[in-house]
Amino acid sequence: MTDHKAMIQTMIALASASLGLVAALAWNEAIKATLALLGMGESLAGLYSYAIVATVLAVVVLTVLGRLAGKVGGEAAFQREAEG
Repeated sequence: MTDHKAMIQTMIALASASLGLVAALAWNEAIKATLALLGMGESLAGLYSYAIVATVLAVVVLTVLGRLAGKVGGEAAFQREAEG
């Protein structure tokens, strides 16, 4: 018998990852365009600025999502083997 809960969790995880990728690509283009507008598009300073902005944004988003998950008390759809 198929485990419907696991299937739904998997579909949610896949949809979330797909939409996250689309959003990341959109932000990628927006940040690139902003740096180009500021005259730092392809320069080394621009590339480092972009890397720093992307890293800070990722850390902030993951921190907020982690805190939200902790408040909700939900379980992850997937667990690493070491966590068993």
